[in-house]
Amino acid sequence: MTEIVGESVARRLVEWGVDTIFGLPGDGINGLMEGFRRHRARLRFVLVHHEEAAAFMATGYAKATGRLGVCAATSGPGAIHLMNGLYDAKLDHAPVLALTGMQETSVLGTYYQQEVHLDRLFQDLASYNLMVTNPQQVPGVVDLAVRDALSKRTVAHLSFPNDIQVAPVTEDPYRHVGPGAPSRSVPVYSRPPLPPAEEDLDRAADTLNAGRKVAVFAGAGARDARAEVLAVAERLASPIVKTLPGKPVVPDDHPMTTGVLGLLGTKPSEEIMRECDTLLMVGASFPYATFLPEPGAARVVQIDADPSLIGLRLPVEAPVAGDARLALERLLPRLKGGADPSFLRKYQRKAQAWRADMKALEDPSRHPIAPQYLMGCVDQAATGDAILTCDSGTIATWAARHWTIRGGRDFYLSGNLATMAPGLPYAIGMQHAFPGRQVIAFVGDGGFAMLMAEFLTAVRNQLPIKVVICNNNAYAQILWEQIVLGYPEYSVRHRQPEADFSAWARACGAYGAKVDSPHELPRAIRAALAHDGPALVDCDVNPNEPPMPGKVTYEQAKAFTEAFLRGQPHKREILVTVARDKINELRS
Repeated sequence: MTEIVGESVARRLVEWGVDTIFGLPGDGINGLMEGFRRHRARLRFVLVHHEEAAAFMATGYAKATGRLGVCAATSGPGAIHLMNGLYDAKLDHAPVLALTGMQETSVLGTYYQQEVHLDRLFQDLASYNLMVTNPQQVPGVVDLAVRDALSKRTVAHLSFPNDIQVAPVTEDPYRHVGPGAPSRSVPVYSRPPLPPAEEDLDRAADTLNAGRKVAVFAGAGARDARAEVLAVAERLASPIVKTLPGKPVVPDDHPMTTGVLGLLGTKPSEEIMRECDTLLMVGASFPYATFLPEPGAARVVQIDADPSLIGLRLPVEAPVAGDARLALERLLPRLKGGADPSFLRKYQRKAQAWRADMKALEDPSRHPIAPQYLMGCVDQAATGDAILTCDSGTIATWAARHWTIRGGRDFYLSGNLATMAPGLPYAIGMQHAFPGRQVIAFVGDGGFAMLMAEFLTAVRNQLPIKVVICNNNAYAQILWEQIVLGYPEYSVRHRQPEADFSAWARACGAYGAKVDSPHELPRAIRAALAHDGPALVDCDVNPNEPPMPGKVTYEQAKAFTEAFLRGQPHKREILVTVARDKINELRS
């Protein structure tokens, strides 16, 4: 059988170690699909219900494994649907390759049906971005796209016109000078850790050794450097503050950390940024500069594998370009450890009090169910190596504060894009990558409803993912953002009837439970996690539970009051909830 371009693409991806492609077929990629079919023994195609979900699955797969995630979509609208999930990959530095279709080359430019010039559409999105117009370009451009995505930790995109996909791979329609070598070369990608410069380490050590109140700020770039982060922090007597994507860097129950920084973070972490005189940033490109020290208030050392990110948020006195683990390992012997230990002890006490306050909010007696209690039940019942995926919104607050990183646990969400709906497809992609681990999607009713058909994808693929829906029948994050602006909420709560997503789970042939009583919740969560297949728990929670910041500012309190004075429609319920929260904190 003659090898067509679609088959050559599939074969080259297999040679690169790709074993899974997430996508949705269409007449714009029939040649690619035939290539995938011919290599189906080594290349699994996961059929989804929406292309956006395919991109999220590929992104989740890449985030969790560090390997290349691959998604495929047809021409025109199918490819357009990929873009939200692919931007998530780009902004969170996940290597993903998108394969899309295109109309036949003979009709391009004639306003043909679904003629969308995807190479132009993807221009801002993809680092390597090409429409293939000659069979002789394959597999050379596949190699280039894969290497670009892996080396830059970003998105690459290849678009194939229909006639190119089904053309014999040896077809030579033009006079040209072919690449030749890539088709014979072994597909190998090596990314050795970037070693830091010795003089940069010396300068960083001098800065840190001079500090008296030193803090460590660790982000997702330090995920593979847990031991080194802890060793440096202990030498410097430094509390460790984390970004939300960097939550797994250090266990949440470790005495050296005060938890996450930011709107979803902890009060002690925010206070550290106001008091420290020296800050060591490791693998953290934190966009919310208002939570960081005022420029000039603290001397800053920043370690990052991407030199372009150093100094992006704060003036940096000692920049170190290099791999986080390697840089910290080489920095440690240079550190003298002369910092004030009382600074660490002070914030260890504050962190302990904060954790007690958060635990008090997991109140099993409250009805409607407190979302903090829901997350607490999941946290208590999950395995020691569970992966939690999370949507954006108020649920990210509950996960940030009530999902405890310990042992081999992990945590993923859409960091910089902060898009809705990735939690479920992330879980599917990660369960494919780690079939032996417990994978839990903690999602809101709004995000789940967007891509809920993919739960059926999990059932059909026999993936034992667990989905926990924090159902407040509202777009709660937007609700509270409106109030913080000083305006009453508007058009953010759904009308009755409330959805029962457990019925959808059961209709798919999976385990489904609907819970509205706090007394039934622990049993339902345990039963779902123990189920040997896909399972879903739809839990009705208090829609008036505010995701309060770690430290309420005067401006936030003023805006909250103004919203109430202007006619906030649910002010009584909100005030009762806030009062109950404060009473529980005082009892802790």
